[in-house]
Amino acid sequence: MIRVIVAYDAQLMRSALVELLRSDGALDVSAASCLPGRQERGALSPDVCVADADSLEASVRGSRAALSDASSEAALLVLATPEKPGVLRKAFNAGALGYVDKDCSPCRLLEAIHTVAKGERFIDESLAFGFLQAAEMPLTPRELSVLSLAAEGATIAEVAGDLHLSQGTIRNYMASVIRKIGARNRVDAIRIAQGAGWT
Repeated sequence: MIRVIVAYDAQLMRSALVELLRSDGALDVSAASCLPGRQERGALSPDVCVADADSLEASVRGSRAALSDASSEAALLVLATPEKPGVLRKAFNAGALGYVDKDCSPCRLLEAIHTVAKGERFIDESLAFGFLQAAEMPLTPRELSVLSLAAEGATIAEVAGDLHLSQGTIRNYMASVIRKIGARNRVDAIRIAQGAGWT
């Protein structure tokens, strides 16, 4: 039996995925919310964690923190879309072994689970272009930090305080971000970055 835990914030989607995966007699499936404190216990030591790539952002950025109390040794299989290369990059940085397009067939998802359970990498062909775009992400980790805080509504002074940098340095980072991604201004930069899944 392959022990699988489904980590998905939306309860309806989580329940539907669990029922779908339970149709494969070789899988022992349980569920967990990616939100802290909302765990549904089941498999104590899963072999595979199936997670919504967007839910990885609910945890510490680019980490498995939302899944770690389920198992840090489980193979991470993410459900993603090619339109958000930043999310693919975060999933890669989180150590995901498998990547499945959210528009795939149920058979494709089951194939991916069996593949990553054997320790092998699985990548849907439809996500290939998204990975190419993720590799070309122009922003540095520091620039992403500045932009992420700005996206949450922080002022230049608040961003500077949070990152322990001067306001002038934060303005320089923001100007660099705007230039690199071809934005018109700070708001446009935030829109572009969020659309790509970078923040």
